[in-house]
Amino acid sequence: MSEEARNGTGPAGRDPTKRNVAVLCVALGLSNTGASLVMTVTALTGMLLADPDAIYHLPLVGALPETAFATLALGVQFIGTMAATVPASLLMGRIGRRAGFTIGQMIGLAGAAIAVLAIMGGDFWLFVYAGFMMGIHNAFWQYYRFAAADTASEAFKPKAISYVMIGPIIAGVFGPEIAKHSRDLIAGAPFAGAYAAICVLSIVTTGLLQFLDIPKPSRAERENSGRPLGEIVANPTLPVAVFAAMIGYASMSFLMTATPLAMTSYNHAFNDAAFVIQWHVLGMFVPSFFTGALIKRFGTATIILTGTVLYLTAIAINFSGVEFLQFLSALILVGIGWNFMFVGGTTLLTETYRPEEKSKVQALNDFCVFSTVAVASLLSGVLQSIHGWQTVNLVVGIAMLVAFCLVGWFKLVVRRRQRMA
Repeated sequence: MSEEARNGTGPAGRDPTKRNVAVLCVALGLSNTGASLVMTVTALTGMLLADPDAIYHLPLVGALPETAFATLALGVQFIGTMAATVPASLLMGRIGRRAGFTIGQMIGLAGAAIAVLAIMGGDFWLFVYAGFMMGIHNAFWQYYRFAAADTASEAFKPKAISYVMIGPIIAGVFGPEIAKHSRDLIAGAPFAGAYAAICVLSIVTTGLLQFLDIPKPSRAERENSGRPLGEIVANPTLPVAVFAAMIGYASMSFLMTATPLAMTSYNHAFNDAAFVIQWHVLGMFVPSFFTGALIKRFGTATIILTGTVLYLTAIAINFSGVEFLQFLSALILVGIGWNFMFVGGTTLLTETYRPEEKSKVQALNDFCVFSTVAVASLLSGVLQSIHGWQTVNLVVGIAMLVAFCLVGWFKLVVRRRQRMA
């Protein structure tokens, strides 16, 4: 890659970074709006399409009606995302960000269109297949945050990543509203309108992404993949970065999934649980206005450590009682803690690889993160139902203590290196 491309400047010294960040911010907001729509309507759609008279005989489980698989389309999305994280990153390493993101949106458009057809035709298993395709689509747009750093200077990288993460605030505001207004848009096919809306979002996002100005990988970068992955992983910075993002995201998913179930079990109204989730989402993304500036001022490790402390404070609040205010304040803190750990981990990861190595390192990171998130999402509800709310919090608390110790050790190592330098 030329020095101009590496610095993100064109022939006239133009720096496209700010425009790229703006484009990626809005694109992430639109993509998350689609994801919010999916989370709102998929389980209800699956229940509507499932045939209660269809019985499946599974080994070790026995006979189950098709209605028992009502959430399967949502579950296979996590599997699709996990399976596609590595291929998506490696593909973009060959053809570039804009082309790769465009392909991802086309897959999402196709998946949403198939979901519309499945609903109109009453085909449950076609709907499940559509869910898998939309999971693949999700894997592509998860790389928007890394793309923001591709043309950014070292000093601006934390802010670039943080600013892109502002976009999903749009999803928290518009996603549920679009779901409500599109539910009966197609007569005789409840919820098909929501997936039609996702088709529109994919088309708009595809058009927006064409304004990205990120240099394609050079021939040298495509032919030279850099150091072996084992050598890169041997640098302690990379495992710490991956672990921070992985534990931060999985713990958030664990608690966010279990909180509505816990609130219902303690006789809180559904509207109260929905209110808590809304404020949790704001807690996740509003800090992105300043997380990058905090990283620049205090250092990445300090911000990640602060995230673990916020999680542990939330756990302490949850152990203190089960009133509405305790659920609300705890989950807001979880959202902020997630932001600090995820943005911090992503920023730290960008320090571990050379330009020609970014595809495989980012692929490794997101595969670890979203595999863990998938497991956490599936286990959270089960753990809550069988062992209760306090056990859920205990599991997250132990994970956060481990993360606190690991990142604290890393910070001491970095400080010792700086003194010796």
